[in-house]
Amino acid sequence: MADLERMKELVKLLREASRRYYQESDEIMSNLEYDRLYDELVSLEKETGIVLSGSPTQNVGYEILSELPKKAHAKPMLSLNKTKSVEELAAFLGDQPGLLSWKMDGLTIVLTYENGRLTEALTRGNGEIGEIITQNAKNFVNVPLTVPFSGRLVLRGEAVIRYSDFEEINAALPEGAEKYKNPRNLCSGSVRQLDSSVTAGRRVRFEAFALVEAEGKSFSWHHEAFEWLKSLGFDVVFYRKVTAETLPDAVAAFSQEVADNPIPSDGLVLLMDDVAYGESLGRTAKFPRNGIAFKWADEQQTTHLLEVEWSASRTGLINPVAIFEPVELEGTVVSRASVHNVSIMEELQLGFGDELSVYKANMIIPQIAENRTRSATAKPPRFCPVCGTPTVIREENGVKTLHCPEPSCPAKQIKSFDLFVSRDAINIEGLSESTLEKLVDLGIVRSFHDLFYLQDHRSAIMSMEGFGAKSFQNLVDAAEKARHTTPVRFLTALGIEGIGPATAKLICRHFRNDLDAIKKAETEDFTEIDGIGSVMAENLVRYFRDPETLAQFDDLVSVLDIRAEENARVPQTLEGMTVVITGSLAHFANREAMQAQIEAHGGKASGSVSSKTSCLVNNDSLSASTKNKTAQKLGVPILTEDEFLEKYMPEVFA
Repeated sequence: MADLERMKELVKLLREASRRYYQESDEIMSNLEYDRLYDELVSLEKETGIVLSGSPTQNVGYEILSELPKKAHAKPMLSLNKTKSVEELAAFLGDQPGLLSWKMDGLTIVLTYENGRLTEALTRGNGEIGEIITQNAKNFVNVPLTVPFSGRLVLRGEAVIRYSDFEEINAALPEGAEKYKNPRNLCSGSVRQLDSSVTAGRRVRFEAFALVEAEGKSFSWHHEAFEWLKSLGFDVVFYRKVTAETLPDAVAAFSQEVADNPIPSDGLVLLMDDVAYGESLGRTAKFPRNGIAFKWADEQQTTHLLEVEWSASRTGLINPVAIFEPVELEGTVVSRASVHNVSIMEELQLGFGDELSVYKANMIIPQIAENRTRSATAKPPRFCPVCGTPTVIREENGVKTLHCPEPSCPAKQIKSFDLFVSRDAINIEGLSESTLEKLVDLGIVRSFHDLFYLQDHRSAIMSMEGFGAKSFQNLVDAAEKARHTTPVRFLTALGIEGIGPATAKLICRHFRNDLDAIKKAETEDFTEIDGIGSVMAENLVRYFRDPETLAQFDDLVSVLDIRAEENARVPQTLEGMTVVITGSLAHFANREAMQAQIEAHGGKASGSVSSKTSCLVNNDSLSASTKNKTAQKLGVPILTEDEFLEKYMPEVFA
């Protein structure tokens, strides 16, 4: 009876974790914890002979709930069985050749092409029914819209966001805004957007890992199918050919490369290379027998919790971070791990001095695997660690988070001021967060406006620790220099949610640097801009309709000298055009330099050819590159660098 009750508990917990992970791109437990509980459930089912209704060991996925249209998959998409043992991998392979590849951590997608054109994209969904995201897939960075194959083509792959792109997207968020947790969550939310323009701005990529159907073609080996997909212009998951004998060395090589892998991965996949042999093995109710997933046995270390640090942000959210005795994991010393929210802290029952087992998720991100003591003595602070206001715990969708409700909390102010003076914004050089804290504490700075009248507080500032006559004058001079700014920097500095430097640049270009026009624009005016979705547009309109923030905007406009950059006065000969560059260049040091000039002339530089591309710049018109082939199929003009410059930037030759 105890086993049955535990099984019911596990089914409920694992189903909820799956629902949050697949439907809401959220996590209520680590991968390690999920795997541990899942394995416990499998063991109990074997011992008792009972499988409960809704058990995740029987269901391929979780029921999908969204506003996206849905469609049944032609062939069910099954999960792979998994192991953490290299010996089991070798035994699975036996005397057959195999392919070992990354198990990518993103969202599985099925693409269908008819007559050489992309006609449909489906998410994995619950394995039986997926969500139609065709328009979003057309906005991925590297998905070919057309391919040089006229038969029906169906393939599977993973939608992913690279670590570098993830970091840039997070960095572009306003200071204090809640950052995206990880690339997988951001990717899932980006792929399943109702507004495809949001997807376009998230740099989602597609990595193919399976050919499902190619009308009129057949392959004896999976690696042949992979290479054929590459010839059609698809990016294919990196793989190694292996045998049972070479498998351990291949696994070791992947483990050394995981830290530098640009694409998030949570393990490896071993696939029988022989297509016919793999298909002859059949499938179970849940798993195909031609492949298996491998997860690294995470290196774990024992340590002790020293404290829980609570970090307040500009939004009022106060996040917990576990601080523990330093330990070495995967070659680096770590001493802290994000706990994410109050719910996870309560689930771990954290307490000071507790014995913790810690690891690096996917060999990269420090996580708490287990709290062996579970004293539960660590509690959320009753008062904001910055302003002392009583904190509030809010619960949304079953997740508890801690907040400071005080609008004038210095943490909110300091973070806003810190963003305002930062390098990509107004850029007051040398004005650090610690100095801002002192200026706010003394009442010298209460608004952005006050930063440009520091000369009126000479005595008070010079009495601050570390300040003398010279440092005071340097600060005043830096503020005066920053007072002369550009529309893009100014818009970035305001701290409007979701509006970073890149987005501010798009807005200013669209409105020709007319701040009054930006202030009066409606939601639909902003969504006309390629790269601005409904959420960003609503944030902008909300800012300019709020009397308090509008007054702040007008006040700053009267104080600052805001002038468009010289680039804005360059003839906008490429306005409304999208240009793709490929191959070597003769008149520019690199592609980035030419892209900058394209943007200065009002155009948009893109990395891939699509139906929206105005022209492709390529000095080798006979090139067999994918971009050339795609441009020819779509009827996109292909210009040499000289032809392009003569037509759109004649001043280069002047």
